[in-house]
Amino acid sequence: MSLLRPPSRLLLKWGWAAVLACTPFVLHAQGFAVYITPPRFEVQATPGQSLRQVVEIQHVGQQKGNFRVYTSDWTLQADNSVSFSDELAADSCRPWVAIERRNLVIEPGARYRYRFEITPPPGTPARECRFALMFEGLDTTSAQGSLNIPVGGRIGVIVYAAIGDAAPRLEAVGTRVVSLDGTPTAVVDVRNRGNAHGRLEGFVNGTDASGARFEMSPADLPILPGETRAVAIVPVVEDGKSAPTIRFPLTVKGNLEWGRNRLPLDASFTP
Repeated sequence: MSLLRPPSRLLLKWGWAAVLACTPFVLHAQGFAVYITPPRFEVQATPGQSLRQVVEIQHVGQQKGNFRVYTSDWTLQADNSVSFSDELAADSCRPWVAIERRNLVIEPGARYRYRFEITPPPGTPARECRFALMFEGLDTTSAQGSLNIPVGGRIGVIVYAAIGDAAPRLEAVGTRVVSLDGTPTAVVDVRNRGNAHGRLEGFVNGTDASGARFEMSPADLPILPGETRAVAIVPVVEDGKSAPTIRFPLTVKGNLEWGRNRLPLDASFTP
């Protein structure tokens, strides 16, 4: 079966920060549910060559699942939510993307391996191709009085494809304390001077005003090319345990990482 090129106009305007997470997605809607893995792709592509990838969809609902599949452009907002768009962005690479099919039916309990391809044109300069592969549930109804009202859900699988030698260049440009859900939180402002997204990883050591010590790590957020983003540095918490209360000022020392590079951190955080 040949892969389909996406239409130039798609129908979606929807924001959801969870599409950037590392865990498999689950979509629930009145009697059916699907798990989709992986939740994102970070791949390398070569101009003039097709790169094929596969998304696995597991349908665990009790009735047949009907889905519409399409691509979308997206932007990451200042509050880390995601806004999807049916319009082709000025630098959209969606015309390079071919999808297996636009409509998909999966039986209860079945798995489906869904294919898509990215083919950067020959001569494409180093850059990052970013898009979302959207799965929209269809044909599910919910009884509301005398009416059957269609319900459904959508999942966006984010794809990052570095073309050629595109790569991030991350640097810390500031540190501060912000309130996240009413909790003072240490953040590092990180600028990306490269031409592909990057993420901070690794562990650092924190010591608060009471002398308590914490192993800390950065939030798993993409820093897109040309952007500066506030990355929270938070304690590592074991499963089933509550996050510790930090008494500021907080001193943090160690090295964060992005790829094979290190970003030294030796800072004091005061609200």
